Amino acid sequence: MAASRRGIWGWMLFDWAAQPFFTVVTTFIFGPYFVSRMASDPAIGQAAWGYGIAVSGLFIAVLSPVLGSIADQTGRRKPWIGFFAIIKIFSLIMLWFAAPGSGLIVPLMFFSLASIAAEFSIVFNDSMMPRLVAPKDIGRISNMAWGLGYLGGMIVLIFVVAFMAASPQTGKTMLGLAPIFGLDPATGEGDRATAPLSALWYLVFILPMFFFTPDGARGLAAGKAVRVGLAELKSTLSEVRQRPGLFRFLVGRMIYQDGVNALIALGGAFAATMFGWATAEIGIFGIILNVVAIFGCLAASKLDTMLGSKVVVVISLVLLTIATIGIVSTGPGFTLFGVVQLPGADSGGLFGTPAEKAYIGFGLLIGIAFGPVQASSRSYMARSISADEAGRYFGIYALSGRATSFLAPFLVATVTALSGSPRLGMAMIIFFLLAGLAILMRTPYPAAKISA
Repeated sequence: MAASRRGIWGWMLFDWAAQPFFTVVTTFIFGPYFVSRMASDPAIGQAAWGYGIAVSGLFIAVLSPVLGSIADQTGRRKPWIGFFAIIKIFSLIMLWFAAPGSGLIVPLMFFSLASIAAEFSIVFNDSMMPRLVAPKDIGRISNMAWGLGYLGGMIVLIFVVAFMAASPQTGKTMLGLAPIFGLDPATGEGDRATAPLSALWYLVFILPMFFFTPDGARGLAAGKAVRVGLAELKSTLSEVRQRPGLFRFLVGRMIYQDGVNALIALGGAFAATMFGWATAEIGIFGIILNVVAIFGCLAASKLDTMLGSKVVVVISLVLLTIATIGIVSTGPGFTLFGVVQLPGADSGGLFGTPAEKAYIGFGLLIGIAFGPVQASSRSYMARSISADEAGRYFGIYALSGRATSFLAPFLVATVTALSGSPRLGMAMIIFFLLAGLAILMRTPYPAAKISA
């Protein structure tokens, strides 16, 4: 039975609450700050950030299906979300202490903990969806929730670049103001403050989900749920091999989502390395991408209903591949690997060179596609399983999104470290997108009959 309108909005607000962590911490503010100001060399910083993402991805891959199976047995998802919220909020608060010269290991540890807690929470939130809405509405609600998340991320990002994060050279924010609360640009306090700000935002806006969204019925006690859940996980991993369409979808998503995760996590840091962008430029770039992402998700919510989730995912992967080729082939004075030469003169102001404008153009394709590829993958999965098996299969779904999630960042980091070229490192992402797309093209939709 579908949930009330208030319950569905409470569930959708989870994405609104969660997205600022990925927007301002992982991608556009704290990540580039870590790479460019905490590390002695940007290549070393990108490699370290990539390894941090890889380590958290490995933990997520191993434990997500276990937790999903246990959640199916306990029945309730909210206690799990609350538990991991505590870990995430504490870890983000600790990132405030990541000052220049303080070392890389401790900030990476807390960033990895926050990432792990965030992704585990997503497993439980996603597994609630099949019980909340009718199958025909899943794609629309999933894309709307993702778009709502990008809107929340954009609002926080605008606030950060306008009032908090200032240039260490000028001491002023994008609006030419001194940072609020006396934040010191010289020590990156405005950049570091994005982590506790994201923690506060998350704490406030997950509350409607706890208050209004119906949870599953109470099931087994925790101890017995662990034993039964682990046994069920083993049978589920065997069972999914007997559902070839679903297995193919999960393998394909495992590969392309690895590329998507790496592109999102490392894109802002890569731009900072290529063009020497400071917080203002990276922040505005992020705002542009989030604005486009909102409209991309709104359009995808209609296309998903009309054409199906598979079509939306395929279109999104094609756009992401084109965009990734574009950004790794663009540098000062050229694009498309030098086939197109661009004037190198800087007209002044933000994004003053033609190469930077070309980079922004390719970035728009990422903005259009990176929300729908994830939201419609989620609805693709939800339409392929029943509500009773949602926890364990969304745990496997999270595994498919993270089983090799250490691999793309690891390859990007390793190729960058060995070659000294962030551009060559980022090019590794293209292979993941193309391989995942090739597998998806041969996957049925829905991936499995729900009655199977």
